[in-house]
Amino acid sequence: MHRDDIRGALRDIPLENVQINSEFWSKYMDLAIDRVIPYQWDALNDNLADTEPSCAIKNLRIAAGLEEGEFYGMVFQDSDIAKWLEAVAYSLIVRPDETLEKLADSVIDLLEKAQLADGYLNTYYIVKEPGKRWTNLWECHELYCAGHLIEAAVAYNKATGKSKFLEIMSRFADHIDSVFGPEQGKLKGYPGHQEIELALVKLYRATGESRYLRLASFFIDERGKDPYYFDIEYEKRGGKNHWGDRHPSGSRDYNQYHRPVRDQKKAVGHAVRAVYMYTAMADIAAETKDEQLLEVCRKLWNNIVTKQMYITGGIGSTRHGEAFTFDYDLPNETVYQETCASIGLIFFANRMLAIEKNSMYADVIEQALYNSVLSGMALDGESFFYVNPMEVWPEASEKNPDRSHIKSVRQKWYSCACCPPNIARLLTSLGSYIYSSSHDAIYIHQYIGGEAKFNINGADITLMQETQYPWDGTIKVKVKGADENRFSLCLRRPAWSRQVELYINGEESSVGSRIKDGYIYVDRTWNDGDTVEMRLHMTPELMHANPESRHNAGKAVIQMGPLVFCLEEFDNCKNLPQISIPHNTKLQAVYDNSLLGGGMIVKCQGYRTNEDSWGKELYRPIQVDEKSFCIKAIPYFMWGNREKGEMLVWIRQKR
Repeated sequence: MHRDDIRGALRDIPLENVQINSEFWSKYMDLAIDRVIPYQWDALNDNLADTEPSCAIKNLRIAAGLEEGEFYGMVFQDSDIAKWLEAVAYSLIVRPDETLEKLADSVIDLLEKAQLADGYLNTYYIVKEPGKRWTNLWECHELYCAGHLIEAAVAYNKATGKSKFLEIMSRFADHIDSVFGPEQGKLKGYPGHQEIELALVKLYRATGESRYLRLASFFIDERGKDPYYFDIEYEKRGGKNHWGDRHPSGSRDYNQYHRPVRDQKKAVGHAVRAVYMYTAMADIAAETKDEQLLEVCRKLWNNIVTKQMYITGGIGSTRHGEAFTFDYDLPNETVYQETCASIGLIFFANRMLAIEKNSMYADVIEQALYNSVLSGMALDGESFFYVNPMEVWPEASEKNPDRSHIKSVRQKWYSCACCPPNIARLLTSLGSYIYSSSHDAIYIHQYIGGEAKFNINGADITLMQETQYPWDGTIKVKVKGADENRFSLCLRRPAWSRQVELYINGEESSVGSRIKDGYIYVDRTWNDGDTVEMRLHMTPELMHANPESRHNAGKAVIQMGPLVFCLEEFDNCKNLPQISIPHNTKLQAVYDNSLLGGGMIVKCQGYRTNEDSWGKELYRPIQVDEKSFCIKAIPYFMWGNREKGEMLVWIRQKR
């Protein structure tokens, strides 16, 4: 049901048309399906030892009348089930599994039994506060949970062709549409945690029901109008809150309702809520041909990626509100950088990429994907980071309350467990982020080995991609099935690449005249067996931050290709901040098979303070007393997979 938008949008490639065969990514796909999804099912059913129970499935059984008991957990506990179901849906496309599908069907049966006659579905309000639904949108996540369930239903319908889940959620969406809207007698509210807006657009595309798109637009455009709905709602509740005694007016920035959405120019507040909303705004702009709303998206995008994003692709610089703060405020020792926020940024980037065809969006997808997202999960798939720090001092995490959110080891589960299932649904849907197409062009956004099927100019063709990315910058693309078919093959030139070579059927070709908006356009008449090889010169280099980013003044970070590197105590020493790196040091990248199953390490010569020359004094006059030191850095996403210890991304620079 997706129409071409105001910019001539690219077409998404169905997930079933993409097969990943990558030495790097295939293991993550297998991990997500074989380990993460079953592990999270155990968590939802309270079968994990030494972790706080979830009770998500138990809550659903109680709501369905199949079990007695009290609601347990967060008010948004239903969303964990929703994201698990969505991950299952994508996994069934990637690798059909009859047993897993039957398990998912059993959960969908429970949702059907729990749904009320008017379509309402939320276990917290059905079980615990049945008379108070839609009375606290500000805090209680009803629309957020509904949104995640809608997303799961759309994905499951695509994966299996079964309609039950989609019908359940369409009934719920119809109920929501009967409650909210601009019409007289309806509530003029909007969600405290944005999510349903983007979900309703997906539901509109799946069903063709225009009411869902109009409702998504209403939630966006109603947000931030004065009088503020959350203030009105608060008064109706008699000043009673769910989370504590405070007035909603203090959270206007936090919830992004400080001004109408179309007047917003800077990313503020809770980072996940923000990027989920921006994703929906981009979707709505595309569907309704709304140039004004698209321009707002551009401004918000530029503010994030040029002034409020970490080099790892993470966002959210403070634990207070899990939020953005202000331009260039990117602290390392107290960073938040929630995994879900990086995933949400990928969603936003992907929607903008479909509209604008500009590599800057795919660059950020890559940056977040290889760094702040992968770091959120251990290499065994059974422990997770909610917060992805840039600097870790374990003792400070344990004893300094300002750093208690910084964990030195990944956790088995969380009472607020939004991040683990979010990682699972992203990994299982990874194939949908690699390619897109128009009637006469194929775009390769991410360099991941495998093959994909397209229909170009009415003909079916297949692309095969071979690469050792991100360890190596050579990408080979082979065209299969083409017969005198003229189209453009558009290869992203990453922002990090300093030199690129292009070969067509083995012959070197000029790159310069072919580049447009970060893509190398190879426009020709293609035949079966034609090949394109792109060689991105991938060497490690030192990166600096903008001088306005005060936390990184006098520091540098090692980067190679899309990968940010870090130092761990395991490879270096204690007190990592005492290490310094010369600006002209020679960086040597070596692939090490012994590093956690294989990975690139970067070595260089640096210095560290000679602590042996210090006595018991706390301070002394300045004197240069350093010794030569061999620095060893590993990819940031790999940190924390060996033993507990310090970690550091930004290194003191020595001139």
